[in-house]
Amino acid sequence: MDLLTHSIGLSHYLIVGVVLFVCGVVCMTIKRNAVGVLMGIELVLNGANVNFIAFGSPQLAGGGSLGLDGQFIAIFVMVLAAAEAAVALAIALCFYHNHATIDVDRGNELNG
Repeated sequence: MDLLTHSIGLSHYLIVGVVLFVCGVVCMTIKRNAVGVLMGIELVLNGANVNFIAFGSPQLAGGGSLGLDGQFIAIFVMVLAAAEAAVALAIALCFYHNHATIDVDRGNELNG
């Protein structure tokens, strides 16, 4: 029961952030369809958000700051992720309309 008495520190948040980030990178490289790649991008952004919030904690910010810098950056990243998801899903729908698949390997028409 010694595990339940310790407080959660910065290293715990960083480990969760790194795990999310690595899972997102693996998902982006392994998945063949556009929706899987988008899910990987979202995991990468969420892993970065966990790290931003962990580094913006009041314990690290000291007494002169409220420690909300990480939260503001995370909200900004979430807004950008929502806009990115909307644009990427519109592109995926257009791609599906033209090719009847969302396999990213089929999108080689624009190669130079």
